[in-house]
Amino acid sequence: MASTQRFSRDFLASLENLRFSGDVDAMPEGTVFFPDEPILRVTAPIAEAQLVETRLINLLHLETLIASKAARSVLMAPDKLLVDFGLRRAHGAEAGLLAARASYIAGFAGTSNVQAGRLFSMPLFGTMAHTFIQAHDDEALAFEHFAHAQPDNAVLLIDTWDTEAAAHKVVALAPKLTHAGIRIKGVRIDSGDLAEHARRVRAILDAGGLEHVIIFASGDLDEYELRDMLAAGAPVDGFGVGTRVDTSSDQPYLDCAYKLQEYAGRARRKRSEGKATWPGRKQVYRRHDADGRMAGDAVTLETDVQPGEPLLLPVMRGGCRLAPAPSLAEVRHHAADNLARLPQALRRLEAFDYPVEIAPSLHQLAAEVDRETMSATASRLKT
Repeated sequence: MASTQRFSRDFLASLENLRFSGDVDAMPEGTVFFPDEPILRVTAPIAEAQLVETRLINLLHLETLIASKAARSVLMAPDKLLVDFGLRRAHGAEAGLLAARASYIAGFAGTSNVQAGRLFSMPLFGTMAHTFIQAHDDEALAFEHFAHAQPDNAVLLIDTWDTEAAAHKVVALAPKLTHAGIRIKGVRIDSGDLAEHARRVRAILDAGGLEHVIIFASGDLDEYELRDMLAAGAPVDGFGVGTRVDTSSDQPYLDCAYKLQEYAGRARRKRSEGKATWPGRKQVYRRHDADGRMAGDAVTLETDVQPGEPLLLPVMRGGCRLAPAPSLAEVRHHAADNLARLPQALRRLEAFDYPVEIAPSLHQLAAEVDRETMSATASRLKT
């Protein structure tokens, strides 16, 4: 920073001992939230609060985006094995790691990203590659070599050349592998009309006595593809979901912002066209119906208690955590509980307006802040 010659020596010296000393309140990770709701509140000296802004949004934005996309896949295929397959298409190595974590929180069974498995203790899944097949002159021999190399995970990729012909080769190979103590676990289809190939392959496997062999599909999948394939009765047991989730292809960003709402004991807000904010320290209360489903939220001031469950909970006080971070398993359980509480209309992909009320106390405070701002501006103009 000194080399840029943009900062004073005193400022640089002050950074040596800088430590975050503020308070943080946040929705627990894995909580479902809706537009216009604050998900995290930082109360700190303005320099400290401003310093953490970029990294906070960077982390919250990416994982929220990916977890939301992944959750939609989980809702479309609730009883299927879903695996993160997206590292190669993720926007960078860290993004791939965080996408694996976010999709696991949303309900995926695991990831093909070995580093994510190591860092986050997530279950790892994988099959064979097309290159392994292509490196052999004989497809059946490639299957046999792979099965011996991975006897406990013999999932064979059958669409490198001819999907149905490869399925027949799997049936022919099965007795030889069984004699060697190897049980074929599954086959993977990665191209073409996945639903139609799955139907044909299922018939071939069943006719060959391989009813236990699962069919795993991958290749440019998302929640819409899963919905349509399963609605059409495709006999697929699991899906490798990658590019479209890890890049959130149809929703590349969320309008996530970090704004000053109070300073020097006074409420503040932006009034910019299309970007106005609600002032003051806020809380979100959630109501549930008799079945435990989410029924509506209210955004209000921290001091204005509303019916329902408060969602912003204390996380840090005086720069220190109040408790250790929850485990990934605990976060995943919380996310599953939240998804289970979604209204039925929100468990589909069609648009649905969930009721989020801005409480009268917030409207009142916004009007007061606006009057004070306009009055101060008018006074300066007169002077």
